[in-house]
This record gives sequence, structure tokens and C-alpha cells, in this order.
Amino acid sequence: MDKSLDEVIATRPKGIRRGGPRRSGAGAKTHAGAAAKAQVLGTTPAGRAAKAAPQQQQQQPADKIIVSNLPQDVNEVQIKELFHSTVGPLREVTLHYDAQGRSKGVAAVHFQKKGAGTKAYQQYNNRLIDGS
Repeated sequence: MDKSLDEVIATRPKGIRRGGPRRSGAGAKTHAGAAAKAQVLGTTPAGRAAKAAPQQQQQQPADKIIVSNLPQDVNEVQIKELFHSTVGPLREVTLHYDAQGRSKGVAAVHFQKKGAGTKAYQQYNNRLIDGS
């Protein structure tokens, strides 16, 4: 090595990053007493394409959504009750937990009917669902 560290860094190609994206957990955390907004994401290819190209308004009917930013005290039964009573019958609800058994605040909701996921997305995306 006949170059100094500064010279090696200076000749290194710019824009190439090693490793995956880095996230801070601050956006996913909620404080007790604070109203939590649930973010509902469509999981169909059409839903992902619509996010990438907002000018496309035609979407295929979705039957599965991802709900995020849920308070830690919310459980699967509460999610089932909410979506079953307001959107329609469910096939499955999966709430994600960390290694210590605490809720990550993310749930996958799978509806029985096509289009129910789209309806839930339109009804609940970026809305307060706890009423406070």
C-alpha cells in the first residue's frame, strides 16, 4: 500500500453503498396516550405499481393489506373485529411480534373477497383508528 487512507477514500467510486438500507426505528414507535395513525398498504402488484406511478388510478381489486403503526396493546382479535365489522369477512389476520413477544405494530389482513382490501385501503389509509 503506497497510498494514504485519504487517497484511497478519494479514489473510491461514489454512489456505491455496501449493505442494505438503514432504518431508524423512530418512525414505527408510538407513545402511550398518543393517537396512532394506522397506515394501510395494498400488497397486490397493482397496488405497488400505483405507488410507483401515481398517475395510474386503475387498480386490480386487492384481498390482502398490511396495516402498520399499530399501538403495542392492539391484538389480533381487535383487528379482526374492526375489519370484519366495517369491511367484510376475513380469511386470516397475522400480527407480527419481535423475539421478546412484543407486537411490532404491523399486521397482515387477508380478506375472503377480492376488492375488500381495496375498500379497507380507501377507508383506513392514514386514518386514526382508535378514535382519539
